[in-house]
Amino acid sequence: MNVMLFHSTYGLRPAVRAAADRLRAAGHEVWTPDLFEGRTFDTVEEGMAFNEEIGKDELLKRAVLTAAPYSERGLVYAGFSLGASIAQTLALGDEKARGLLLLHGTSDIAESASVDELPVQLHVAEPDQFETDDWLSAWYLQMRRAGADVEVYRYAGAGHLYTDPDLPDYDAEAAEATWKVALGFLDSL
Repeated sequence: MNVMLFHSTYGLRPAVRAAADRLRAAGHEVWTPDLFEGRTFDTVEEGMAFNEEIGKDELLKRAVLTAAPYSERGLVYAGFSLGASIAQTLALGDEKARGLLLLHGTSDIAESASVDELPVQLHVAEPDQFETDDWLSAWYLQMRRAGADVEVYRYAGAGHLYTDPDLPDYDAEAAEATWKVALGFLDSL
């Protein structure tokens, strides 16, 4: 599978590269665009401030320009938190998208969004300060209404970015469970 993997608001950190290597070891071709042009951050607040400075439109533009040359191959869009929201936006706008793998995040869905049974898998902490239960319920219904085939996996007690071993949110058990299910998802596409 061809996977376009977007980083979180922390930037293109070692955990994103390690995730890409894990996917490559499983036989997938993976790209990890650096939407922050080399900048990484130690706190979510610093990353969010930089994200706001760049602006959502510019980040999406960078993501589209990075993904466009590979779109014809039929990409699986994937991402961590902020990167998941970017991946979701791109997947919903790419008729050739093969799947959507969301780790720790979702995004608003346009009322006009429409896909043909796009396979979507979401992995998120329970509870998650950025992905509340009410938000996730509404998101799920909107994704289904748009035509996506959605699976949601919740990890009780894990922190928001629980797959990143360099962050306080890290939860080894939840991370391993996530990767096992996510690799099965990619193999099924």
